[in-house]
Amino acid sequence: MKIDGRCHCGHVAYEAEIDPERVGICHCTDCQALTGSPFRVTVTAACDRIRLTAHEPKVYVKVGDSGRRRLQYFCPECGSPLFVTGEGADAEIWGIRWGSIRQRDRLAPKRQAWCRSAVPWIHHLEDLPGKPGD
Repeated sequence: MKIDGRCHCGHVAYEAEIDPERVGICHCTDCQALTGSPFRVTVTAACDRIRLTAHEPKVYVKVGDSGRRRLQYFCPECGSPLFVTGEGADAEIWGIRWGSIRQRDRLAPKRQAWCRSAVPWIHHLEDLPGKPGD
């Protein structure tokens, strides 16, 4: 599936070819801290299937809960998270952050990881008050 996306301000933009079956949720504490939410949604793609169409993102390196070094790419203007990858053989696969993808309404998660770090209330969201369409 061909997708395109951008950061919140539009400074960094990209196109990619992805497999919609490769969308996952990560509940690790790093993803919780990075997003300010209970989990992060990412779709993976081969690095040669992603093409920048605007400015370059910035990157920093962080050791994740797994102990591996992870390269976190983000917009230098607005700070939106965009991509993640590893080093060495791990650099062949990139994670594209779901929130930056324009077609995200068509990309439902198919798997979860680090579920032992999931916040306990995550499975009870349907019990919260709210109106359809809010």
